[in-house]
Amino acid sequence: MTFQMKSIRILSAASGLMLASTLVAQDDVQTAQSTAELMQLVRSATIIQSEATEDRIRTFEQEQARRQQLLQEEIAERGRQERLSEQREDTIAENELLIADKQDQLNERLGALRELFGHLQGAANDTAEYIDISIVSAQYPGRTDFIPNMIEKMAGGTELPTIAEIERMWAETMHEIVEGGNVSRFTAQVASPDGSLTQREVVRVGNFNLVSGGEYLSYNADNGRITELPAQPDRYTGGAADLQQASTGLHRVGIDPTGSRGGTFLKAIIATPTLEEKWHQGGLVGYIITGLFGVAMLIVLYRLIDLMLIGGKVNKQLKSDQPMDNNPLGRVLAIQANNPSIDTETLELKLNEQILKERPRIEAWINIVKIIAAVAPLMGLLGTVTGMIVVFQGITLFGAGDVQGMAGGISQALVTTVLGLVVAIPTILAHTLLNSQAMRVIQILDEQAAGIVAEKAEAH
Repeated sequence: MTFQMKSIRILSAASGLMLASTLVAQDDVQTAQSTAELMQLVRSATIIQSEATEDRIRTFEQEQARRQQLLQEEIAERGRQERLSEQREDTIAENELLIADKQDQLNERLGALRELFGHLQGAANDTAEYIDISIVSAQYPGRTDFIPNMIEKMAGGTELPTIAEIERMWAETMHEIVEGGNVSRFTAQVASPDGSLTQREVVRVGNFNLVSGGEYLSYNADNGRITELPAQPDRYTGGAADLQQASTGLHRVGIDPTGSRGGTFLKAIIATPTLEEKWHQGGLVGYIITGLFGVAMLIVLYRLIDLMLIGGKVNKQLKSDQPMDNNPLGRVLAIQANNPSIDTETLELKLNEQILKERPRIEAWINIVKIIAAVAPLMGLLGTVTGMIVVFQGITLFGAGDVQGMAGGISQALVTTVLGLVVAIPTILAHTLLNSQAMRVIQILDEQAAGIVAEKAEAH
């Protein structure tokens, strides 16, 4: 009996511990003092747990109901939006039909006006392009600000240009024509080649050129800036300076006929290299050719003076009966004077020997001039070939898109050929002149030697 009671108490205590483990009090923990109290605690814990479970179930069911209601509302909203979308699609389709109908009515009512507006749109484009790049716009900027809006109206077809806009475009065209024949002055900011801006008086010559202080200016239509040219056409700046200072009367001044189209002719003039710049374009080969030309001219000058002196002495010897040793003919005639008793054949041999001794002195350096005349064009051709190789290497690397740059490279390559020909032509002429002078002296020596031999033969 005692053992059974102990067992029941142990089981009851274990059950109480298991149930008590699920009961958490906020302020303190109740402790059972007997089995009855333990059972009471267990019953209380069970009741509390059942109520908490029921509260959780009710909360879950309420949340589930709320979510179900939101789902139904969203489904209903989706249906409403779908119906609204269908209605709008129907409205869009109806509006497209209405727009097409109105467009047909507009086209029908416009009639010939549509063709007129097409021509007017083209005229407006041409007018805006011409006026924008005209140097008259440097004095009167912003003259075409209204034209893009006018063109947009005519291109859109939903709005017509106003009579005022059309009349204004005509007025600006007439203004451009009138100003194209006027010479006027105005003050504007001018950019120097170093980038500094100064306020200067500018003279506009029609729609051809802008000048200031005797210097030509350029007008950039993209940014509306007036810029002093980096290089000036020197032969025309004097007339520009006279025009700047003049108030009335006629004055000669150089103008660019392409000024109304950007001044390409004037830019080409100042971009054309001078003779010195072209010479430097020849590079090392060009310098060598020039050096050869200098050497050839020095030789020609020296030998021409020398041959003229020799020729003068020979002419003087021809008029004298006594041989002089300061000229080739005198030294040839001295052979006969020094050997009066030798036979004809020996005399002829001695005369020929003396003439052969005189020929190198007379013909000295002449062949060098001939060689330079032959080598100069060959060196020019060498420079051209090497320059063309550089040009084609550039085309290989960067393509042939820059035609202007490629043409400039070819032009530089041909400079050496020009230099070679420029050197060769006068050098050949100089060689011909020297050779004729030398041959004249030698011919005199041959004639005199032949005459001496003939006289000797007749005497015997």
